[in-house]
Amino acid sequence: MDAIHIRGGNALFGETKIQGSKNAVLPVMAAALLIEDVCIIENCPCISDVHHMQQLLIGVGCKVSRTDQTLMIDARNLSEDTMSGENVTGMRSSITLLSAMLARMGEVTMAYPGGCVIGERPIDLHLNALRRMGVSIYEKEGCFTARVKELEGTVIRLPISSVGATENVLLASVMAKGVTVLQNAAMEPEIVTLCEFLREAGAVIEGIGGSVLIIQGGHKLHGIRFRIPADRIVAGTYLMSVLGAGGHIFLEDAPVAQMRSMLRAAEEMGAQIHIFREGLNVIADENKRAIPYLKTEIYPGFPTDMQSPLMTALSTAKGVSVIEETIFENRFHIVEQLKKMGACIEMKGKRKAVIVGVDSLLGCEVTAQELRGGAALVIAGVMALGETVVHNRHFIERGYEDICRDYQNLGVSICTG
Repeated sequence: MDAIHIRGGNALFGETKIQGSKNAVLPVMAAALLIEDVCIIENCPCISDVHHMQQLLIGVGCKVSRTDQTLMIDARNLSEDTMSGENVTGMRSSITLLSAMLARMGEVTMAYPGGCVIGERPIDLHLNALRRMGVSIYEKEGCFTARVKELEGTVIRLPISSVGATENVLLASVMAKGVTVLQNAAMEPEIVTLCEFLREAGAVIEGIGGSVLIIQGGHKLHGIRFRIPADRIVAGTYLMSVLGAGGHIFLEDAPVAQMRSMLRAAEEMGAQIHIFREGLNVIADENKRAIPYLKTEIYPGFPTDMQSPLMTALSTAKGVSVIEETIFENRFHIVEQLKKMGACIEMKGKRKAVIVGVDSLLGCEVTAQELRGGAALVIAGVMALGETVVHNRHFIERGYEDICRDYQNLGVSICTG
């Protein structure tokens, strides 16, 4: 069955290791397509989104092999300029292959990407930016074709600080003629990782980590061995779990420098946080406090991906909490599922939730509708009295290598079935 079974209601104790980052590895895999050589990617998580990206790379002619956490991509000989099927339509990150394919092939036909139902994420930002670099776009029903004779460096200002659009402009710019100045670039850690990968492969990029990136195009890229950093969202998921359920856990390899906003929220709820070189030690407060107001923001603000897990943890906090969602308008699909478990949550419009803490959640059958909301329902099951069944496990497997294993390491009775 496509479900996770949890017997909850107990505090968490133990330690678990944080996997490689989903949001970092996918654009790095796309970037490897630019390189007419072999790239070795270490600490690559075994998740379904990575599998879909592997299949897309194989489909255009790459040789891809995997041993444990190490992925080998040989992009020396590409043979296909069309990308379609479930691997595209089921994963929004497939759009990051657009620029790399244009740079290598000069033309690509692509189905419109898909993904989770968390709100509008139009690809117009990507297409308009590429048009400024000399790309012609021909849109058809269900797909589009992009063509370019030579990518041209230019000045591009993104109307919103989009992670995906920043990634696509970066991949196009390193292969373009001349200099590209990208303004209002996203500053998320995944963008920094992509820039570091490209720079180690021979690209010239200035301003890494800031909102303005200057890319000198046309430098020959070469194959490299590169290690993916740990996943801040996975680490944040287990952080929110111990805040909600109570206990004392250690998160090995947690990327604490990328988690400052989450740690501030944890401390506001009363948790004790201890940072070590090896990871993060968290001791939850038995009487966790509400957070009067928190809003999601672009990095370094509180991440939208952690909104549902935080709301779940706050559902049994003492007092009233308010969360405002400023990134994706449909991040609150989880509310009705949490209310089935006894949570007291009231929506104020589409973007604000008021959470009144209850004594406890009660286990029942709930249904995941997207990746992070699905993980939040697992957190709810860990917190709840009795048994919880979370259906649509496949959504969770898009971003979590083995969520049952990780929770078992923390003492939770949990299994698939």
